[in-house]
Amino acid sequence: MTRAPRLTPGAPAPSTADRPPAGGPAEPGTARIAVDLLGGDDAPAVVVDGALRAVRTDPALHLMLVGPIEVAGELIGALDPAQRARVTVRPVRTAVGMADHPTAARGESTVRTAVQAVRDGLADAVVSAGSTGATVTAAALGLGRWTGIRRPALVATLPAVEGPVVLLDVGGTLEPGPATLTRHAVLGAAYAAVAHSVTAPRVGLLSVGHETGKGDRLRRHTDPAIAALALPCDARYVGLVEGYDISLGARADVVVTDGFTGNVLLKAIEGAYAMAGGPPPGGGAPRAAALLGVGGTVVVCHGAAGSEDVASGIALAAHLWRRDAAGTVRALLADVAHEPAPDRHDTEVAP
Repeated sequence: MTRAPRLTPGAPAPSTADRPPAGGPAEPGTARIAVDLLGGDDAPAVVVDGALRAVRTDPALHLMLVGPIEVAGELIGALDPAQRARVTVRPVRTAVGMADHPTAARGESTVRTAVQAVRDGLADAVVSAGSTGATVTAAALGLGRWTGIRRPALVATLPAVEGPVVLLDVGGTLEPGPATLTRHAVLGAAYAAVAHSVTAPRVGLLSVGHETGKGDRLRRHTDPAIAALALPCDARYVGLVEGYDISLGARADVVVTDGFTGNVLLKAIEGAYAMAGGPPPGGGAPRAAALLGVGGTVVVCHGAAGSEDVASGIALAAHLWRRDAAGTVRALLADVAHEPAPDRHDTEVAP
């Protein structure tokens, strides 16, 4: 566990009231987001800047800043009075470090407090760029898991030539079994339809070739299991897909893989975007992922996220809350018949 650095306050101490921010709802709906100010490699600076961008962009956005009061004061001091009225503070000085074990989230920390705000009805969603393992742990413990979900999935939406591609898992479960990957196919199909309005999503399983039987043991067992499942939202399984299918987007709208492969792939794609000067126009930033399988709206940003990435993560959390994405996906999951039994030996995410 790490303590926040002491910074020179940029404004008088803000209010630390725990009540929801004041102000009536505005189209397309008020969203109250709890932001972990100390999460991320370059926190708190990039988180403060990202939160500042977000609250200035979205007039219906309310923020609960979870972190040291002097850090929050710098952000609040840069806002005009109307924007300032949409921000409250939960003072917490302890953060879970990127190298800490995920179980550190069981103790007092910014991410645990942000999750508790959602649990207590003081916020609608939580955003953190801190340790992924700690965020997943805090969310699972504080918000609970959905029925039938043993390992939540991190879902990222990547820009592609022919439209966005939903990729999961990107780090929630490193070594899943076939039952978990099969369940993630259901989650991905529902998420693509609900969060991104994809009609009849095409779902593929990432492997080393399109032909049936290609891939390792996990892929060979998972392929027929997904094929036998009735997917929600008129989704259809297109079979095995390869890495380039994610960049093209022509074969599948949803690509399912294990968390280890997904995380490595995501970071490789981010590096390719950086070499090419950024993602395709209108593609959006790939450095924020939704956590599906817990009882609330949770967005995890990349630890190396910049201020624009943090602002995108906050915007994603607000978008998902306004669409009731978590609740709708959960209901769709419950409607899928013949759900496989949970895998017993999945490996959870590393910090």
